[in-house]
Amino acid sequence: MKPTAGKRLYSTVDTTSVIVVRWSTDDLDLTCGGAAMSETAPASPGTPPKAGNTALGKRYVTDDGAIELLCTTAGDGQLAVSGAPLAPKSATPLPASD
Repeated sequence: MKPTAGKRLYSTVDTTSVIVVRWSTDDLDLTCGGAAMSETAPASPGTPPKAGNTALGKRYVTDDGAIELLCTTAGDGQLAVSGAPLAPKSATPLPASD
C-alpha cells in the first residue's frame, strides 16, 4: 500500500479509521489488529485481538517519522507498518516565554 497524504483508511477488524498525514515513498503494509487497512469502510467490522488501542485525535508515527497517521475514529486494534507497531507521537514542548 502506498497512500497519499489526506487519504482516509479504515480497519477491517474494528472501528479504527485514520487519515494519512505523512507517508514515505516506500510501498509498505499498514495493518490494524493484524489485518490490512482498507480504503473503503467495512459494512461490519470484526473483533480484533486486544493487543492495543487507538485513541481519537492522536497521531501515530514510525520510529524514523517517515509515516504519520491521525486517528479519526478510535478502536481496539493496534496500528502497525510492515509488522512494526506505531507509537503515539509525543507532544513537542513549547519554548519558554520569559
